[in-house]
Amino acid sequence: MNPSTSALLTDLYELTMAQAYQEQGMVEPAVFEFFVRKLPPCRNFLVAAGLEQVLDFLSGMHFTQKELAWLDQTRLFKPGLLRYLETLRFTGAVEAMEEGTLFFPHEPILRIVAPLPEAQLVESRVINLLNFQTMVASKAARSALVAGGKPIIDFGLRRAHGAEAGLLAARASYLAGFSGSATVLAGMTYGIPVYGTMAHSFVQAHKDEVQAFEHFAQAQPNNVVLLIDTYDTETAARKVTSLAPVLRAKGISVKGVRLDSGDLADHARRVRRILDEGGLSHTQIIASGNLDEYRLKDLLDSRAPIDSFAVGTAMTTSSDAPSLDSAYKLQEYAGRPCRKRSEGKATWPGRKQVYRYYAGDGRLDHDVVTTHDDRLSGIPLLQAVMSDGRRLAASPSVTDLRRRTADRLAQLPESLRALETAPAYPVQISQALQGLAETVDRGLSHVKEI
Repeated sequence: MNPSTSALLTDLYELTMAQAYQEQGMVEPAVFEFFVRKLPPCRNFLVAAGLEQVLDFLSGMHFTQKELAWLDQTRLFKPGLLRYLETLRFTGAVEAMEEGTLFFPHEPILRIVAPLPEAQLVESRVINLLNFQTMVASKAARSALVAGGKPIIDFGLRRAHGAEAGLLAARASYLAGFSGSATVLAGMTYGIPVYGTMAHSFVQAHKDEVQAFEHFAQAQPNNVVLLIDTYDTETAARKVTSLAPVLRAKGISVKGVRLDSGDLADHARRVRRILDEGGLSHTQIIASGNLDEYRLKDLLDSRAPIDSFAVGTAMTTSSDAPSLDSAYKLQEYAGRPCRKRSEGKATWPGRKQVYRYYAGDGRLDHDVVTTHDDRLSGIPLLQAVMSDGRRLAASPSVTDLRRRTADRLAQLPESLRALETAPAYPVQISQALQGLAETVDRGLSHVKEI
């Protein structure tokens, strides 16, 4: 059993509610929407990501006989629910923003319309997939904006919170503008370019640093990127320039050197000078070592001669904002608009659409959230992607999604591109949606009085 595809990858209360729904015949169409209540600190926008994995999960959702047998032995569920689950498949519809779309608080990025038990059962996994990749893509996009076109590689697998997190972080960061990943499985699974150099252990395993460099070059003649800070960085750079003619005679060139510790800007300047004086002006400098968007900005502002960067832990864990205040809430059941009124967690009722408006220079100007049937003049962001449990189009490649994301990031106003918190992007709630909320509230007040 693959845990990441199991229908049991859910919270217990999804199943206990499903049993009650099934017993009471509550199987009319339900509308749930996924959205984020507020932006994390220092975030001016979010990047929608994870839709493809959600559609894969919905398309293949089912309970195996082994899973049903386990549920049976828990004695928590009645035979009627187990019979229902045995043939359960997702039969609903999905509307969503394309991956890579920039979005803001209170804007639904995905809507599921399905019989109530189906729409309820998928809640936990839908949140899990959208929340994580959106969080990582939004973090990675900040580094991509700061880098201004310089390549950035994902080095985060080893400190990711689990195998799936590492793999999906590679996907989300590539979608958001990274150039590739060190995670090999990401290359096979998603077609993401993979990159790698060498570890300090490789150098330490040799008695001589030059010998280590030479052995690596012979093993990887088309990808000679040497890690030069195991002992003394500048001394190692001089060893590289001395070794280069020997390698050149064998048809091997030194593609790059990697710096992973210390004052990266200062080391880069010194190493650049050594390489240039040694005839290796073509050899690039790659920097790694606890980098994030803030350190990238500092390095670039200092004009450090670094050609590309490797970013790991901070991006994969979204260390400064490791969670999103996201939710998947019931907005309508059996044609009746629903609204949560909890303090600090109130929702807007009904099926919604988000319309985007642009300024004269093509940059984002404002959004309007309105009811699904309220036709406005802007660009509607939610589009149908699944009907009757089936996809409506083939999956786009991650490369195509990356290109679309870059186009959308280019539409950001300058204030929203900053690492510091900017004035909030205008998201208006339409009169139609406010009116629907008032109507629902009146109904709720009537119920309360009774």
